[in-house]
Amino acid sequence: QVWLVESGGGAVQAGGSLRLSCAAPRSITSVFNGNIIGWYRQAPENQRERELVAAISKDGRANYADSVMGRFTISRNNSRKTVYLQMNSLKPEDTGVYYCSAGRNLDGTSTNGPESWGQGTQVTVSS
Repeated sequence: QVWLVESGGGAVQAGGSLRLSCAAPRSITSVFNGNIIGWYRQAPENQRERELVAAISKDGRANYADSVMGRFTISRNNSRKTVYLQMNSLKPEDTGVYYCSAGRNLDGTSTNGPESWGQGTQVTVSS
């Protein structure tokens, strides 16, 4: 299992930027590095669903939701066991709790295997 800790959320105005971090300080490096890590958003109006924002494979292949393409960039530093989500040109509709997860597919679907989730970090974008 990969223990994940998110940070970097906050409140910004539309057009602003935030950088989220997903760290796995208690995980074995090889275990973290072998996992696809994804960022998911739970919007305030949809408490039942977490939608994929971006995901990155162990070798750096990335997948983005259409709504964030060109504005968000996902990256990973395997030696630091950390995945980052750089969010630029933020919009009010980006508001939500952002979770990182390990163990799902690059397109965000379940592998039907073990998954790990962090506790989430709040992002609020005002107009």
